[in-house]
Amino acid sequence: MTRPPFDLVTDRDIALVSAQLGRPARDVVGIAARCVCGAPTVVATAPRLSDGTPFPTFYYLTHPAATAAISYLEATQVMNEFNALLAEDDDLRESYRQAHESFLFDREQVGTALEIAGISSGGMPVRVKCLHALAAHSLAAGTGVNPIGDLALARAAWSPTVCECQGSTNEKPDEGSRGNTQTDGRATDDTGHP
Repeated sequence: MTRPPFDLVTDRDIALVSAQLGRPARDVVGIAARCVCGAPTVVATAPRLSDGTPFPTFYYLTHPAATAAISYLEATQVMNEFNALLAEDDDLRESYRQAHESFLFDREQVGTALEIAGISSGGMPVRVKCLHALAAHSLAAGTGVNPIGDLALARAAWSPTVCECQGSTNEKPDEGSRGNTQTDGRATDDTGHP
């Protein structure tokens, strides 16, 4: 897991993320989480894309296996369940509000875009709208920062502790890059959508 400031993104990282997404990666400013094999799992994206478009989703899940597992949760109405939990639990609501503030702080370390000031992603701070964004935030920030992202990762059929990268050789990251495998046992996956 990694929060700003980020190490420089390597050409290899961009190539891997582009392959994960099936299109060129855009405006990646950091690798926020990595798989146990070293491949990107979550990218951090500039708050304003190079074409001028504001982009609120700072942490973007890119790992295909993680993305598929989170998509399954969304398809099975888990967001409705999590929204009901938010409505019922004052402590959870407060923790989620704090996750929103943490997300905004991280993004502002990289840059700002007036059009998205105060807007985070995933529905924070009042609802659950995108589990991909919330899981990406949890993978980047670590367990205990985003309670809904943590719940989604706990329910997912994907684990950050097991490499599911296509064609993985379980190689270590390039010498020039620091491995951003989380110290809490969670590997970072590449399902962000920069």
